[in-house]
Amino acid sequence: MKSTSELLDAVQMYFDALYFCDTQKLNAVFHETSSLFDADNGTVFVEPIASFSRDVGGRTSPESKGQDREEEILLIDWLSPLSAVVKIRLRAHDSVFVDHLSFVKGEQGWQIVAKVWHLERVMSA
Repeated sequence: MKSTSELLDAVQMYFDALYFCDTQKLNAVFHETSSLFDADNGTVFVEPIASFSRDVGGRTSPESKGQDREEEILLIDWLSPLSAVVKIRLRAHDSVFVDHLSFVKGEQGWQIVAKVWHLERVMSA
C-alpha cells in the first residue's frame, strides 16, 4: 500500500529545509549516501549530500529575507509502494529550480536517494 501522506511529509521536509536553510531537516530527508546532479552547463555536475548540506547551511535563508514561499509538487510518479519520483518547483531568492527527487522508503522512512535539478530561471529584480 502506497503511503502518500508520508511521502508528502518528506517532500514538505525538503521544502522546509531549503526555505529555512535547516541542515538537520535536510540531512534527515536525504539518504546519507545520496548525490545531486545537474547538467545545465553542458557537463554533469555531481555533488554528494554532505557537500550540499554544508552549502545550504552557509546560505542566507529565504525565510530570513521575508521571501514568500513559492513551492509546488508538479508530479508524483510511483515506481512501487516503496519508491517514487517527485517533480517539484521552488523558488530560493531570485532562482527558480525544478527538481526530480528520487525517494525510497526504508528504515528511516521516505528519503531522497538522488536529486536531479535544473535552474529554470533567474527572476529579475
